Amino acid sequence: MINALVAYVHFLAAFTLVFSIIFEWFTYSRHLTLIEAKRLQTIDIVYGVSAAVVLVFGFLRIQYFEKGSEFYFQNPFYKIKLYTFLVVGILSIYPTVKFFKWGKVTKLGVAPTFKEEEFKIIKWILRAEVAGLLIIILSASFMAKGIGY
Repeated sequence: MINALVAYVHFLAAFTLVFSIIFEWFTYSRHLTLIEAKRLQTIDIVYGVSAAVVLVFGFLRIQYFEKGSEFYFQNPFYKIKLYTFLVVGILSIYPTVKFFKWGKVTKLGVAPTFKEEEFKIIKWILRAEVAGLLIIILSASFMAKGIGY
């Protein structure tokens, strides 16, 4: 039973993470409204929390449940999945910092403004994060079926 519950929390957090980044990708635009900016700030917090839960419960599954750490640590698709997750996490720092800095103006009831270059960088990062999540999901599918072990 505990195995199923740990897996459930891991998957729930993973789906929340995917939803969050796709929401950010589709919501982020050149001319954000105040409401959209506040939603991005909120969903970015959800994104960060869900990423942390995915990591914690993923490692719990590896160490105490499922197939054991040897299976995962020797599987190249697990390594691809983990390293891609880390890259996506590192990429997410820049948008998170920018969204956090918007707090000063959004608290005043004003939509944030940004330079065209900053907009393009964040938009590129959001696309890269979505691509990374697709790689993670594919790697997880291969790994779960024992491919590469």
